[in-house]
This record gives sequence, C-alpha cells and structure tokens, in this order.
Amino acid sequence: MKEGDTELLMEIARFETSVDVEKDYRIGWSWRHVRIWPATLSRLFKDGYLDNVFRSNSYTGYRLSEKAKALVLANQEKDTDDSQTAPLLKPSDDLFTDIIGHEDVKELLKATLLAEKPVHIMLTGPPALAKTLFLWDIEQTFGEQAIWLVGSATSKAGLWDLVAEREPKILLIDEMDKMNTVDMAALLTLMEGGRLVRAKRGRELDINNPLKVVAASNRLERLSPELRSRFAIRRLNPYSRSEFLTVVRGVLVRKENLVEEMAQDIASRLDGISQDVRDAIRVARLAPQVGVDKAISLLLGSEMNER
Repeated sequence: MKEGDTELLMEIARFETSVDVEKDYRIGWSWRHVRIWPATLSRLFKDGYLDNVFRSNSYTGYRLSEKAKALVLANQEKDTDDSQTAPLLKPSDDLFTDIIGHEDVKELLKATLLAEKPVHIMLTGPPALAKTLFLWDIEQTFGEQAIWLVGSATSKAGLWDLVAEREPKILLIDEMDKMNTVDMAALLTLMEGGRLVRAKRGRELDINNPLKVVAASNRLERLSPELRSRFAIRRLNPYSRSEFLTVVRGVLVRKENLVEEMAQDIASRLDGISQDVRDAIRVARLAPQVGVDKAISLLLGSEMNER
C-alpha cells in the first residue's frame, strides 16, 4: 500500500456512508463520484481494497471490499482513541468574568469543564438572563473543542453529522426546548454512554465520543423526562436593575469592542425599556449607522410606545 492510500480509502468510506449504495449505486460508483483518478482505483482494486461490481466499455463500478472496510474501521477506532486522549483545554482565569452574579453556577460549570468524565448541565429560566452568555464564554474559551447549536435551527441530520465530523469535547445547545425530536433522541444515547448510532441504510453511523453537554432552555416541560434526567439542572434568577446595567456594559465592552462611555450610554438609554442583553447588542451594532436613539426606536419602538 502506498503512502496516502489509507486516506483515500477513508474518503471513499465517507462517500459510501453518505449515499444509499444499494439504491443509487447498484452497479457501483465510478471515479467521477469519488474524484479519484481511474489508474489509482485500478491499483487499489488489484491490491484487494476494491470490488469491481460492474464493468463495460464506458463504465467501471466499484465498492469497498471487506479488506478495505476492516482497514477503515481500524483507523476510525484509532482516531477515536486519539481524540479521547486529547486533553480538554483548561478554563481561563477570566472565564465568566463578564457575567454578574450566579457565582454558584460559575463554580459548577468550571468544575464540570475540568472533570475527567462527562457531567451535563442544563441552565433554565426566563429569557434575558445569562444563559446564552455562559455558552458564549465557553465557546470562546475552548474554540474548536466546542460546538454551538441552536435548537430551533438544527436540521434532522444536524446533530449526527456535526458530532461525527468534528468530534467535539463540548456540545453547547441554546434554546434546547425548540430542538427537533430526532436530535433529542440522539442526545439520549450520546449523553448516557458517549455513543452516537444511526442505522438508516446508506447513512450508517456508529461512533463513541464521551463529550460534555451544556444546554440552555427557557422551558423544561417541552423536554422528555428521560432527557431531563441526564442533566444537572440549575435555574437562574432574574437580574436586579443595577446588575442588568452592569452586565450590558460588560458585554458591549468585551464582546462588541465598544468604549466604556458608549457602552454606558446604551445601557442607560435601554434602562426601563428592555431587560434583554440581546437588545443591547443589536442597538450597539446599528448605532454607528443611525445613532443610539434611532437604533433603539427602530428596534424597540413598540415596547417604547407601550411604556
């Protein structure tokens, strides 16, 4: 076997698992489908790594042989072992410093992120609290080791494919109460034993990735009892008025790169109009174009009129 052949076979295996081979490729796939030069495929066939399932003057159809599948499986298991031994980055000292209060939640999350084995955390409570801020901070600290998902935006295959392709150490899920039932079902086995299994023909998947899940949800009643039981659930209490203003200033300075004076101005003008940090972020992003007052009026005009 030449150098690089294993990677070629791994790529072919990914192609075969992404399609319905029995339905759409009954006479096998050709070099055009996998984008590998015909001479290379012919050599892999002679070495026993491909089966020739069809041959004519104009078409040669291949599939991976059992020999190749065994090699691919061995390399997948090796990659899984390597990913499991890769250490999780340690939380930085300034993790969560832009979040006011909730000291017990900060301590719990830091301990969870340092733990050798997974502990899954669910943050719940009404909108406009620090639930999303906690997820943001974790994502910024751990980079590619963390994947962010929004429950309302995941597709039916979204969770499966993201976890399989990127093999994260941390899965961050915002608006989990809006996640579709297919992804929720996948989470059950993933959180319990770190295993993600899909048996759909042509799209088989069986991986082991004992990741940690940190999720946020406004409403727990939409989650199944089985899923709720896999989380340590912590409810966040609403901010006081002064705490909210401090949070807004901190978020705008740290995450939106505003100077302190501008952040203070936006926080003060939103006081009594909104208790949602996201509104402050939206105002900050529109202010350079139209000014703070106009941005607030455009974004929150109905709320202002009600007051």
